[in-house]
Amino acid sequence: MAKPIVAVVGRPNVGKSTLFNKLIGQRMSIVDDTPGVTRDRIFGDAEWLNREITLVDTGGIEPKTDDIILAKMRQQAALAIDMANVIVFVTELKAGVLAADMEIAAMLQRSGKPIVLCVNKCDSVGGTPPEFYEFYNLGLGDPIPVSAAHGHGTGDLLDAVFEHLPEVDDDQDESEIINVAIIGKPNAGKSSLVNKVLGEDRLIVSNVAGTTRDAVDTNVTVGGQVYNLIDTAGLRRQSKVIDKIEKYSVLRAKMAVDRSDVCVIMLDAAEGFTEQDSKVAGLALEQGKACIIAVNKWDLVEKDGTTMDSYRKKLMNDFSFMSFAPIIFISAKTGQRIERLFELVKYVHEQNSMRISTGMLNDILAEATARVQPPSDKGKRLKIYYMTQASTRPPTFVCFCNRAELFHFSYQRYLENQIRSTFGLEGTPVRFVIRERGDTKGE
Repeated sequence: MAKPIVAVVGRPNVGKSTLFNKLIGQRMSIVDDTPGVTRDRIFGDAEWLNREITLVDTGGIEPKTDDIILAKMRQQAALAIDMANVIVFVTELKAGVLAADMEIAAMLQRSGKPIVLCVNKCDSVGGTPPEFYEFYNLGLGDPIPVSAAHGHGTGDLLDAVFEHLPEVDDDQDESEIINVAIIGKPNAGKSSLVNKVLGEDRLIVSNVAGTTRDAVDTNVTVGGQVYNLIDTAGLRRQSKVIDKIEKYSVLRAKMAVDRSDVCVIMLDAAEGFTEQDSKVAGLALEQGKACIIAVNKWDLVEKDGTTMDSYRKKLMNDFSFMSFAPIIFISAKTGQRIERLFELVKYVHEQNSMRISTGMLNDILAEATARVQPPSDKGKRLKIYYMTQASTRPPTFVCFCNRAELFHFSYQRYLENQIRSTFGLEGTPVRFVIRERGDTKGE
C-alpha cells in the first residue's frame, strides 16, 4: 500500500516550510520570511515510531485574492487537501487568529478530512502563553504548540497525526504488494483493464480521451498475489495539455510511476506505436521501473497467421531503447491474456528485485573480458578490477576500473548483454556506475 499522505497547509508565512523541513529531516523547501516563497507542492517522507508518511508542503492559502500566482497556489493547496489522508493546519502564535485562518478552517472542515491544528512559533520555554487559547475559537479541537525552528512539540504533532491513520495490518506485509502503474496515452483502455480485473465498473470508462483524471489505487488479488493497480490519466503531448485540471492529472500520473514497482505501458492496437508512446515509456525507463508493453484492443485487429509476429517485430524496433521489456497482446474488453499479463507483472518485478553475488558477477566479468578485450586508447587499455551489485530496483552494478573515460558505452552494453544472457533480468533496466581506482601496478 502507498504511504499515507499528510498535507501541511495554512496562510502564507506561518512557517509551513520550516515545519516541513524539520519533520522530513532535510532542507527541501525554501524558507524565507517573504510570503509566497513556496508555490508548488513539495513532497518528502517522514518517519515516526517505525512508520512512514509522505508530507506535502503547500504554498500559503489566500482565501480571497485576485493575484494570479496566489490563486494558482490556492489551487495547488486544494489539490493537496483533496489527496491527503490527514491535514496539518499551521497557524502562528504571534499573529493570533486572523480572518484568513477562520476561512481556511471552514474550508478544511468542508473537506471532511481529519485535521490537526498546529500553532507554530511557540518558541518560549515555560508555561503556555495566554494567547495560545485563542486558537480554540477555530473549532478544530485541541491546538498543538510547536516551534518548527527549534523542533519543540513536533513529536506531539506527529502523535496526533498518527492517531487519525489506520493501524498497519501486520497480516499483509507491504513488501508483498506489487504496485502496478498502468500508463499510456489517453483512451488506450487503462480503466477498462482495471474494471475487467475487478469484475465491476469501478472506474468511469468512455471514448472521450481524458475521462480519468486522478491516479486511482485499487487492490486486487490474482493467483494469490496482491497487486495495487494504479490507473492513471493518459499522458498526451505537452503542447496539447491546456486544461488546468489535466495538468494536475499529468502530474499525478508521473507521481504514480514514481511510487510503482512495475509499469504496464498500454498501446492501442488499432492506432499502433506513436512518438508519445515512446515518451511515456521513457518516463518509466528514467525511473528504473520494471516494464511490460501491453498491446490492448487486440480483439479489434484483423489477423492472419503472421499478424502477431510482424506486429511484435515492429514494436521491438520501435521500442529498441527498452528491448528488455516483454510484449503481450491483450484485450481488456474480452479478458484475453489478462491472467498471463499478471504472471508477467510478477515475473518482471522479481527480475527488477534480483540480487547477484559479487563472486558470480566477477566470474562473468572474467569470461567476458577474455572473450572481448576491453577498449584501449593511445596505448592505455581499460582494466576492470571487479564488479559488484550496489542496489536493486533497478539492478545497479558498480565497476571499478583504472580509467573511467576508457569505459565506452558500447562495452557497458556488451557487459550488460553478458549479464542478461546468464541471469535473464527480463523486463528491467540495468544501470552501471563506473568508479575509477588507481592502478597499483602503474600500468
